[in-house]
Amino acid sequence: MSMKSIRTKLKLNDQQETLMAQHAGYSRWCYNWGLSLWNTAYRDGYKPNPRKLREVFTNHTKPLYPWMKNLSSKVYQYAFINLGEAFKRFFQGLGKRPRFKKKGKSDSFTIDNCGKPIELNGWSHKLPFIGMVKTYEPIEATTQKITISRLAGEWYLSCSYEFSATPTPKTTEVVGVDLGIKTLATLSTGEVFQSVKPYKKAQNRLAKLQRQLSKKIKHSSNWYKAVVKVAKQHRRVANIRKDALHKLTTYLAKNHGIVVIEDLNVSGMLANHKLAKSIADQGFSEFRRQLEYKCPWYGSELVIVDMFFPSSKTCSNCGHVQNMPLNVRTYDCPECGLSIDRDLNASINLRNAVGQDP
Repeated sequence: MSMKSIRTKLKLNDQQETLMAQHAGYSRWCYNWGLSLWNTAYRDGYKPNPRKLREVFTNHTKPLYPWMKNLSSKVYQYAFINLGEAFKRFFQGLGKRPRFKKKGKSDSFTIDNCGKPIELNGWSHKLPFIGMVKTYEPIEATTQKITISRLAGEWYLSCSYEFSATPTPKTTEVVGVDLGIKTLATLSTGEVFQSVKPYKKAQNRLAKLQRQLSKKIKHSSNWYKAVVKVAKQHRRVANIRKDALHKLTTYLAKNHGIVVIEDLNVSGMLANHKLAKSIADQGFSEFRRQLEYKCPWYGSELVIVDMFFPSSKTCSNCGHVQNMPLNVRTYDCPECGLSIDRDLNASINLRNAVGQDP
């Protein structure tokens, strides 16, 4: 069994939106309370953990706030669990030190059904404590917990569930994939996937919305409306990028036995200020992340070639190596006379790096 995650938009009335906001505020309050107590205990030489925080909160703090009785107790339990995971990642060097949460940023909460599975069937779903909610698309899933979050003024439901992965028939045994800026991906088969460049296309619209926001009185009603407009535009840009990447990675994983990509140093590439915006607009890291979990779903294999492999500098026909500045888009080999598109040449070299024929 494999795991799959989904996130879908909720169709809520005013009363339900208020209830969601209350739970998100409850989660934020508990997270910040736990973080404050954690920092204090750590400075005093103690070793706090989520279990100890939950005990102190349940026995001493929660009775002081009667309004908490009207909200799900699962919310504060998961707030402390998330805080513990955040500190764990911090101590492992995988993330920054946890910070206090602010209202309106990353509003979310998690609930479960006391160990029982939560059945999501169709368009309407009965959630623990929350009650019946509707979605804009049908869902068929059985999960142990759900997370509800707010993004750009809209509420979303997300969860993970088990499903049976089914290998698909492959049309190509090995394919090399070269990522680029002008074209999102060039395959060794000759197929080219054009860049959607969502941020570049939305820059004028975003600039206009940002100017409108800058003229509003901060924290006024119109200011909050303008903030939501900007957030919705950024959400649209992210959705367009993710849609293009999902279509590409699904196509690669379904139809190719072995997918070969290069281990790109994205953070190093972003240091080039002339190309940083275009590189970030492509979503190279997201492309690799999606391939890493989709390939096992469809019975294919992902091979990642070392970042120092000279895929662009090497002739795919005779193996001659020469310098290739970024402005040179055609590889002309002085040894064998091959003239080929730079990206296609690189993708063929990546395919050949696994030592198999097309």
